Amino acid sequence: MIIPNKLNIGDTIGVVAPSNPIIDDNIEELERAIKIAQKDGFKVKRSKHLYENKCGYGNTPKEKAQDINDMFADEEVKMIWCAKGGFNSSSTFEYLDYNLIAKNPKILCGYSDINSISNMITQKSGIVTYWGANFKTIATDETDYSYKQFKKMLQQGSKKLGEEDDEYETICEGQAVGRLIGGNLSIVKSMVAGKYSLDFTDKILFLEEFGIETPPGLASSYLYFMKQNGVFDKIKGLWLGSYMNESNVPLEKLIEDVLDLPNEKYPFPIIKSNNFGHIEKKIVIPIGVKAKIDTSKEHKIELIEPHVI
Repeated sequence: MIIPNKLNIGDTIGVVAPSNPIIDDNIEELERAIKIAQKDGFKVKRSKHLYENKCGYGNTPKEKAQDINDMFADEEVKMIWCAKGGFNSSSTFEYLDYNLIAKNPKILCGYSDINSISNMITQKSGIVTYWGANFKTIATDETDYSYKQFKKMLQQGSKKLGEEDDEYETICEGQAVGRLIGGNLSIVKSMVAGKYSLDFTDKILFLEEFGIETPPGLASSYLYFMKQNGVFDKIKGLWLGSYMNESNVPLEKLIEDVLDLPNEKYPFPIIKSNNFGHIEKKIVIPIGVKAKIDTSKEHKIELIEPHVI
């Protein structure tokens, strides 16, 4: 894997909007996030099409991809931070310059719909990308937990996922080593097959889902699609995050139903934590970096190689 440089005070953060448009209240929220970053000593560069909405539901795929390509090509920019999530950032796939990206590795961070871009860029270019708070989130979260995680991981280069008091649950016991892949369940499911499918072989797969938009039946359907297409026959380990739905059916229950646990035996450990997902508490997870699951430990997953230099 190609590891990007860590972020230093005085560095420039490039902000892009490859998913839903930045309109209405989002404009003020994003400008507040810019002020927070600037107050902490960072420079901020807005992408060319950041506030455009030519399609009425976002900018054109070519212009979204152009903004990403431009930020990777810009020697001044040290980190690319995606503004917010949404629904169709995968439309950029055919317009991203993966060779350019590989030659100019830098931090790319975001979550939710942004996971399609981060996972694809890691697979196509070989650079490490990051599941973590979107840029707008640092101005809209009620606490600074996610922003502190950003600083700990991407400024200080910590290999510690989350905090000591984060709680983990064991669904299936065991140990596993593999490169991290994953994120939002609905996004990962959409990348199981087709031209831009992901390679799940020997990976540690991490999954979370936005329960407000995805009821248990639909989340179950996504997981069955993954099972039917052999995903769970390829991975080395599974790490579940947050899924909050009014039904109160947890993600681990859905996994147990889909995989018919404990009746069926899968040769990989499964763990659960509530420190990543569409929640206030969002750690930073490096995609493409080797990690180890060990269910005998209290903190059941750890990075075993650096993710920034």
